[in-house]
Amino acid sequence: MNLREFLKKLEEEKKLIRIKKKVSTQYEIANILYSVDEKPTIFENVEGYDFPVFAGITSSRDIIAKALGTTKEQLLFKLVHALRNPAAPKMVNKAPCQEVIIHDPDLNKLPLLHHLPGDGGRYATATVCTIKDPDTGRNVSYHRLMQISKNRFTARLIKNRQTRTTYDKIENDLEMAVCIGNSVAVMVAASLGPPSGVDEFAIANTLDETPLVKCVTKDLEVPAETEIVLEGRLTKELDREGPFVDLTETRDFERQEPVFVVDCITHRKDAMYQALIPGRLEHKILMGMPKEPTIYDEVSKVVTCKNVLITMGGGSWLHGIVQIEKKKPDDGKKAIEAAFNGHKSMKHVVVVDEDVNIYDPNAVEWAIATRFQGDKDLVVKTEQPGSSLDPSAKHQPGKKTLTTKVGVDATIPSDVEKSKYEIVRYKKIDINDYLR
Repeated sequence: MNLREFLKKLEEEKKLIRIKKKVSTQYEIANILYSVDEKPTIFENVEGYDFPVFAGITSSRDIIAKALGTTKEQLLFKLVHALRNPAAPKMVNKAPCQEVIIHDPDLNKLPLLHHLPGDGGRYATATVCTIKDPDTGRNVSYHRLMQISKNRFTARLIKNRQTRTTYDKIENDLEMAVCIGNSVAVMVAASLGPPSGVDEFAIANTLDETPLVKCVTKDLEVPAETEIVLEGRLTKELDREGPFVDLTETRDFERQEPVFVVDCITHRKDAMYQALIPGRLEHKILMGMPKEPTIYDEVSKVVTCKNVLITMGGGSWLHGIVQIEKKKPDDGKKAIEAAFNGHKSMKHVVVVDEDVNIYDPNAVEWAIATRFQGDKDLVVKTEQPGSSLDPSAKHQPGKKTLTTKVGVDATIPSDVEKSKYEIVRYKKIDINDYLR
């Protein structure tokens, strides 16, 4: 369902918070979102701005699954299906996102947030960005944007990711459209990072119907039902970007990054601005969850993979759990190696059997306690390429971050009597039958 339908459904189910009191973009909105655990929230009265602000529609797997018509347990397979079966979206000539067109844009009129003291400035974060590569076509991804003037941001472009690769290889400005206020399908698809040449909007369209419209001033397409679109150019000018809080809830440092000039803003007549607070639930889920299908595919090449989870405790980036159907003695160790191939930044991975609930940290810890022996089931890989987000890793200027990776095979050993490892379970009954 589209964004507005989903917000309506959440409200009908009393799962949407409406804040009617006047609130400030200067830390207050971010702190309120943190205080309500990022439950879906609309701020109706934002001090100094005409646009309401909303957030929280991707703050849990259950909410995402609801929007995509599935369950938390089946969400991985819904994403795998969409990645394998992208469907080209239909084009429309008239779209809600272009009801208002502004050719002299002023970013000061948008309720960009100051999230935390020490941030480099006002940031746009729920930013689905689309470009076109001359060789591989459309690419859609997220880039945080720090406002530096009336119509300019600095855009964080990570090395070796598609936008940066395209930006580096062309001589002139790179057109980019930034979509703010999107359906869950668009937000999730934009985070998936499929192989170059695979269109994320086509993945979104498989997850849920996502019509597109041509931009007003750029040779780009955007979801027709987006709330706000910033049409502009990534220039060759560089300026300060950061500091900014990242996934690990530690502060990323200041860099020189490309300047993004906004030439035109289009939006709905009654547009809502979308916020996403850094280092917290939405940020983590949209970063970590998209790595689960790639891990699943790699592990499935060597063993029968049943499910994958990137955990919150690992910053939704550094730790993973892989559930397999174990058939051979070395399946656990094969799964460990494949999992690291599926997510190059992962630091620690635990492999468990089918009877272990990967969404329950206590169940995973129990598997380690009862099915793992350090001298036989531990895999340690030193001096491995790691994540720049890990403050404990080895960071040297101009060099790839290095770390030690650890795999834990917490599956039942193959050479034992399985019955002594089986989980004994009670049966849940309806207690109301005993209270009547």
